[in-house]
Amino acid sequence: MDTLIAQMRALGPFSTTDAAVVAFMLVVWSGLGWLIEHPPARRPSVTILMQQYRHDWMVQFVTRQPRIFDATVIESLRQGTAFFASACLIAIGGGLALIGNAGTLTGLAARLSLQAETGQIQLQVLLSLLFLVNALLKFIWSNRLFGYCSILMAAVPNDPADPLALHRAAQAAEVNITAAKSFNRGLRSIDFALAALGWLLGPAALVVTTLIAASVLLRREFASHSRRVMLERDLP
Repeated sequence: MDTLIAQMRALGPFSTTDAAVVAFMLVVWSGLGWLIEHPPARRPSVTILMQQYRHDWMVQFVTRQPRIFDATVIESLRQGTAFFASACLIAIGGGLALIGNAGTLTGLAARLSLQAETGQIQLQVLLSLLFLVNALLKFIWSNRLFGYCSILMAAVPNDPADPLALHRAAQAAEVNITAAKSFNRGLRSIDFALAALGWLLGPAALVVTTLIAASVLLRREFASHSRRVMLERDLP
């Protein structure tokens, strides 16, 4: 009980401004994710454009012989999710170790000239860790879904004329898209985990880093060169 009271007292100096900027960040994060996955029909995001290419991939997969190339691509996608999951685990472990070491936090605050108590810094770092935990869960699920996709691809009949061929390929495409969606959500969480570190410098800095992270993601999804290339689906 005494420990709980001490923790509550440590969080006491946080103002309604801190709560407001954290809420602002969460709204921007969730709203941006929704916009990327549900963009206006006249301006699709890179995520939506890639969904159609993933469908096209599975259509080509039905007639491709041999199918080693497709298996290699799926394996590379799984390796990517495994790499980011491992990186998140390392970062989470380091963050928890930092939070649990009051002396290290005090030294960090002194070196960075942070005007905050140890309890405040712990909560500020915890916000970043929560984004990393979400990213880890998304990467783990994405890795598993890419595994499901590889099994569905293996179930596609070798004969393109088989009635099940296109149906199985369409199933594989949908699972592939769902896996990519989880992977992208994990990447967005990493971006916002980095932005959350701005809170160490104060509420105003958190607003700035949140807007920077959001603007970078918006540019990549709606105004990047890669998006313009993906839009050119037809021959010139």
